[in-house]
Amino acid sequence: MIKLKKQHHVRGLFALMAGLMTNSVSVSAIASSSVTDNVAMVSPRKSLDKPVVYQVFTRLFGNKNSTNKPWGTLEENGVGKFSDFTPTALKEISALGATHIWYTGVLHHDVIADYSEYGITNDDPDVVKGRAGSPYAIKDYYNVNPDLAEDPAKRLAEFEALIKRSHDAGLKVIIDIVPNHIARNYHSITLPHGVQNFGETDDTTVEYRRDNNFYYIPNKAFAVPEDVNYRPLGGQEHPLLDGKFEEMPAKWTGNGSREAQPGIHDWYETVKVNYGVKPDGSYDFEQLPEYFSSLPYQAHANFWATKSVPSSWTKFRQIAEYWLDKGVDGFRYDMAEMVPVEFWSYLNSSIKMKNPDAFLLAEVYNPTLYRPFVHQGKMDYLYDKVGFYDNLKYLMQGHGNAKAVWQAYESVSDIESHMLHFLENHDEQRIASPEFAGSAEKGKPAMVVSHLISTAATMIYFGQTEGEDGSENAGFGQPSRTSIFDYIGVPAHQAWMNGGKFDGGALTSKQRELRDYYQKLLNLRSLEVVKSGQTYPLLPSNDTLPVIAFERTDKDTSLIVVSNFSAQPQDIALSLPKHLNSMLVDILENNPKQELRSETLNLTLAPLSSAVYQVEKE
Repeated sequence: MIKLKKQHHVRGLFALMAGLMTNSVSVSAIASSSVTDNVAMVSPRKSLDKPVVYQVFTRLFGNKNSTNKPWGTLEENGVGKFSDFTPTALKEISALGATHIWYTGVLHHDVIADYSEYGITNDDPDVVKGRAGSPYAIKDYYNVNPDLAEDPAKRLAEFEALIKRSHDAGLKVIIDIVPNHIARNYHSITLPHGVQNFGETDDTTVEYRRDNNFYYIPNKAFAVPEDVNYRPLGGQEHPLLDGKFEEMPAKWTGNGSREAQPGIHDWYETVKVNYGVKPDGSYDFEQLPEYFSSLPYQAHANFWATKSVPSSWTKFRQIAEYWLDKGVDGFRYDMAEMVPVEFWSYLNSSIKMKNPDAFLLAEVYNPTLYRPFVHQGKMDYLYDKVGFYDNLKYLMQGHGNAKAVWQAYESVSDIESHMLHFLENHDEQRIASPEFAGSAEKGKPAMVVSHLISTAATMIYFGQTEGEDGSENAGFGQPSRTSIFDYIGVPAHQAWMNGGKFDGGALTSKQRELRDYYQKLLNLRSLEVVKSGQTYPLLPSNDTLPVIAFERTDKDTSLIVVSNFSAQPQDIALSLPKHLNSMLVDILENNPKQELRSETLNLTLAPLSSAVYQVEKE
């Protein structure tokens, strides 16, 4: 989705979160301890593993159709299904080095296709983005997108079968939860017993009430945004397309617009969820004491167990628990920073009490919120975009520098095991697109640094490993990003898919070499030094070379990592006094062995190449 950055009030930064392994922290025990005692009762979180998340846009993954007509229908352009994730496909994703698979766009969101014969109401193109709909305009949190099923009547069972196939392949399953907003026409037809729909008991005569699920604009009707440069469905006809959508009274729009007629660049297809934040920004719920930032999730769960919370909090806890019961292993939270951190303390502690190993990833773009969301909000991982990704991108494009990358890395070094690194995802431009780097090869040194520089988790996007360039004009949105709003084929990925064989049979030799490179690199995650080793820079922070060099070391092993971001060879001198009389063996690109007989290692790196030397003592 198109992102809107928003600043939040932050009450302070907190001490490093720790993990307590018991499930029995009582409120009375906490109350009787001093703040100092509370900090001492926990130990720093250790990175037990280095997850690699394979993000896939589910409707595009298995699509074999290459028509790619702008604004094309499902019938014209095709759509992938849950069944396309065969045991072979999942086995290959696991072999790539992935530990988790994030199925993006699974939940039932607004679509244009007609599924009325299955009891599903049709969606109005006036408030749907694209032909296939935005995956972030959720229509029913308790079911899945009917586009993805062979039999839409059995769509939930088909997804449950996919969860099992994923687990059988050794992959843990992540899906999205979109907490900040839902579709304007939200209405679940598969509500579990005892669960109410959003807005079902709202008082719509007032702008705000704590237990209303939405914000209202009393006495005003919603009006569809108008723009001379945009026509839904690219101007094609549709029986519901009339420039109107009935909503009285109008609700606040998902990005916070309080206008009855939002603008075309607002998230007009969604409505904002009320978490007990008053229109003036003040909170209508009990705030978590700051010292809870140093306490484990069990203490947070006990704290909220005695508190009255807004209705929307309870509804999202019920949603998360529903999917956990179906075997989902974790969640990626869309625009998490637009929701109060206290809610995350409530939700995440509840999830962890049910599944301590649940994988919780938050999309947060405001660095001042990183530590509150980790320590107080109990997030496992945060996007390391603003800073690390951005500066790696600038370096790949030729107008950044290594010093800025190091500064970004160091700015979050205290929470590095809670960060997630990526070079592509559904919101970002493809590396190979002209708008980004224009070449998938330029992603290789950046991927080495991104994956190996720290204990942070790694994420890759489907098609990235084959050099997809995102050049298709799908309809809504612009090329350079693979469309998430329309039916489209993904050519480089389709070459790897090879008609459903998933053997890479249609890849060019260059694409095959790229995928093999990613596979070899990503599987270095299994080395203990990559999972938990310390990082030490090997070049001065003010060095002007387009080179990043560092050492990863633990008690048993050292890796020397050097990456050249330039299209020209680079002569590099590294000071390695503690590794005298050692042999350096490259375990990634097969650079020549280096016998270290002096304190300086001199090497020449080819353009856009890296060396990952394992130190072997004589």
